[in-house]
Amino acid sequence: MSVLVVYESMFGNTKAVAEAVADGLRDALAQRGDGIELTLQEVTDAPESVPDDVTLVVLGAPTHAFSMSRASTREDALKKAQTTDAARRTTGVREWIAAALLPPRTTVVTFDTKIMKPLTGSAAKSATKALHGRGFLDVERGESFGVADTPGPLLDGELERARAWGAALVARV
Repeated sequence: MSVLVVYESMFGNTKAVAEAVADGLRDALAQRGDGIELTLQEVTDAPESVPDDVTLVVLGAPTHAFSMSRASTREDALKKAQTTDAARRTTGVREWIAAALLPPRTTVVTFDTKIMKPLTGSAAKSATKALHGRGFLDVERGESFGVADTPGPLLDGELERARAWGAALVARV
């Protein structure tokens, strides 16, 4: 059995949360002592065909325009981040979900980063809906982690909260 944490990040905030979630999960798994492996991968490198031994996928994305990113919102974010990355321009969580092949017994839990104001939407909610639309049954919307503005930074305490949430996810494995 293993765990896969997949994330999309434009400014590094969602990556930092994914790393904290993975750290919390890894520590909790080590305390349990059952030898479950954990892999952390950016969405551009994540396998579309998830290996059969993966029992939990934790999927994180930044909230763009009330939802998951699209090619146009990624392009805008990459310009603001003053970086060019062809893979990040064309592949996000939306595209990964559209192509993903998951083993039947795999649980997926989503999370996102977003500006914590009313009406900002949620990439985690949109990803959960898209996964259900693909016929995946064991999918749950997880947490939203706050950023101060589009490029960040993360709000105080969010990395600690992400670590604790990751540790709590061990019950899913």
